[in-house]
Amino acid sequence: MPSPSSARAAGLRKLPARYAGLVMPLFLSLFMTCIVSLVSTLRGIGLAEHFLSIWLSSWGLSWLIAFPTLLMVLPLVRRLTSLVVEKV
Repeated sequence: MPSPSSARAAGLRKLPARYAGLVMPLFLSLFMTCIVSLVSTLRGIGLAEHFLSIWLSSWGLSWLIAFPTLLMVLPLVRRLTSLVVEKV
């Protein structure tokens, strides 16, 4: 069994567990803003000539807003979740 320090993902060393609180919101914000900006851009301009560059620009801007916002509201979301979900 490999030791925790030698754990690998996609050929790279895994980050220590203490980074999970940043990595999870990072991935969540990347996926969510990708999908939402794609749908919004498609709905707004359709498959226009410069769709890809317009969408990537929109995605980048929305991620710059979404990631720090997610980091700020995550403690509140955790508290609200604990109010409506039973503890194990």
